[in-house]
Amino acid sequence: MLDTWSSRGFLSNLTRPFARQLIKRGISANQVTWIGLIFGVAIMPALYYHFTTWATVLLILSGYCDALDGTIARITNTDSPKGAVLDILFDRIVEWSIIIGLFLAYPDRALCCLSILGAILFCTTSFLVVGIFTPNASLKSFHNSPGLVERAEAFGFFMAMIIFPSLFEYLAILFVLLTMLTALVRVIEFQRFSK
Repeated sequence: MLDTWSSRGFLSNLTRPFARQLIKRGISANQVTWIGLIFGVAIMPALYYHFTTWATVLLILSGYCDALDGTIARITNTDSPKGAVLDILFDRIVEWSIIIGLFLAYPDRALCCLSILGAILFCTTSFLVVGIFTPNASLKSFHNSPGLVERAEAFGFFMAMIIFPSLFEYLAILFVLLTMLTALVRVIEFQRFSK
């Protein structure tokens, strides 16, 4: 939801100036995608060692890189299937790293962490399957069906889980419910409009 809204101007205003500076220095969209992956994977050990401030900063940097790589690709007209595949794969690796880090920080969270992973798996599958069978009308390399929980909302939930560990279970339950609802609504809308 926030990703769809912000892509119409707000986020572009935050990424475009820095993207232009990186382009001048010869840094490509795919390089920024890799940097975002490194920041994202580093969240896991930060959480394990209870460096919550570092984990939060790394989460913000990883999310910013995720928006920045797309901006660079659009400015340089280098959108590609390879870049889209890297972006989708690396997004899942970062999410997995965060969830494993949340579990490692407090192992009694196992069921909640597994539920979060399951919800993400279901939602991502619905996103990809609907994207395959829907013509692309967006700026992205593939059809992007909006939902209640997109990347920005997921990162917001993860940040809240990191900063407020005592609320983890409640946040996890709400995240799982909203993510599953996102997937269901996406599939229902696809079924309705594809007839």
